[in-house]
Amino acid sequence: MAKARTAAFDRRTTETQIKGRLAIDGTGKYDVSTGIRFFDHMLELFTRHGGFDLTLHAKGDLDVDQHHTVEDVGITLGEAVSKALGDRKGINRAGYFLMPMDETLGLAAIDLSGRPHAVVDLKVKVRLVGDLQSELVHDFFDGFATGARANVHVKVLYGRSSHHHIEAVFKAFARALRVACARDARLAKMLPSTKGLL
Repeated sequence: MAKARTAAFDRRTTETQIKGRLAIDGTGKYDVSTGIRFFDHMLELFTRHGGFDLTLHAKGDLDVDQHHTVEDVGITLGEAVSKALGDRKGINRAGYFLMPMDETLGLAAIDLSGRPHAVVDLKVKVRLVGDLQSELVHDFFDGFATGARANVHVKVLYGRSSHHHIEAVFKAFARALRVACARDARLAKMLPSTKGLL
């Protein structure tokens, strides 16, 4: 029987406190609260579409700005994925997904390469989507890439609704990550790299 791929986290700074648990091989169950409702909704979508289980409670200095909370949640979630995957042997390593969301089409591609880099192209031109400062979506994905030591590319190909732009890339991101984290039975004991290190 394969070892459960889970990670607990408890990140505390002078700006944020983030506590919870992630299971890679879950059933899409979530218990999320960040103080930013639209961001909660995106994390819930991430959990359900990724087939993960996620408990995440964040308290941040929202009286200052949303930036610290959103970025630190990205970093923490990325670190949790990295910890849960362990040595990364036997995983697909890379994944991509195209997600339609009504009139919008979003794309995500991920490589759990050991090298952090994020490219985010949302085409969102409004300051707020719901109660979330839209520019901070980039900071979330950048934080995740740093924490997970991964290449993360998300892009909106076309669409009208800013809500759909963000939702489509979060769903695509979840499904791409699900593929990247999936075990490959043929390579069960091998590291998916010729370098010998991820």
